[in-house]
Amino acid sequence: MINARHMRNLPGRKTDVADAIWGASLLEHGLVRPSFIPPEPFRALRDLTRYRKSVIEERARESQRLHKVLEDAGVKLSSVASSVLTKSGREMIDALIAGQRDPEVLAEMAKGRMRSKIPQLQDAMAGRFNEHHALLCRAMLARIDQADATVAKLGARIEELLDPYEAAVTLLVTIPGVSYRTAQVILAEIGADMSRFPTAGHLASWAGMCPGNNESAGKHRSGRTRHGSKWLRKALIESGQAAGRSKDTYLAAQYAQIRTRRGPQRAAVAVGHSILVIAWHLLSTGEPYRDLGGDYFDKRRNSAARQRRLVAQLEAMGHHVTLEPTAAA
Repeated sequence: MINARHMRNLPGRKTDVADAIWGASLLEHGLVRPSFIPPEPFRALRDLTRYRKSVIEERARESQRLHKVLEDAGVKLSSVASSVLTKSGREMIDALIAGQRDPEVLAEMAKGRMRSKIPQLQDAMAGRFNEHHALLCRAMLARIDQADATVAKLGARIEELLDPYEAAVTLLVTIPGVSYRTAQVILAEIGADMSRFPTAGHLASWAGMCPGNNESAGKHRSGRTRHGSKWLRKALIESGQAAGRSKDTYLAAQYAQIRTRRGPQRAAVAVGHSILVIAWHLLSTGEPYRDLGGDYFDKRRNSAARQRRLVAQLEAMGHHVTLEPTAAA
């Protein structure tokens, strides 16, 4: 199988009738690169992880619909609880559907730390919930429960297929920001055999997680990333955002440094690129991840080489420079 986009970049006949002949001719002369086709087990894993992601996204949309119905009924549960589908929140919604309307009785269903918010819950549950809202909530909760069951079933099958590659998954979860589920997605998308990608740069380019190269007549235009696997990109960007919230890690420092200049979205993409490069090295060598530390960039800025460079610049401007360390240093 060849890359259709690459074939289109080459001159030649472009009609639908001649496309097959033209593609075969290009392949015969070695003018196109073959596409990456993972082995059969990983193709099955791709289908499972991608469908699981779709079901999770649909569950999130259904949860948002449920939240909208509760807001329409004047039930402000989300203003007190972190989510309307916590254990306490689910029990309150089930009671509302069953016909319970007393705010005090509903608030007493709170568990754990939410019991300290019982007065606020009483105000939040004093809405105008009726049978129409109960019908909608019952249907939405049924779909959410079905999605949970589907995700659990898919997760069990994914773990079964990844059992021979458990060591690779264990290596990937040592990267800050990479959860067990994200490690499964990364492995399903790129496979476990890194010999297919000569360098980490080849892998990042194939995944569409590296800056684009758009230069013409000496002018550099947009360096936006190229198209790649959207499923892998989602997983890496989510991991990049999670790594940016980690404490005292190299990836968190990289995220903070880029976010200041380019914004959070580009910072997440850049950290996702770094995570993919790290994953290539871990899977290639079989060694666990060793973090460079949250002060890595500070050390580089305060290095001896930087001092010499600054001194040389001042001397080139006609100044005589003598360095004297301070007591704090």
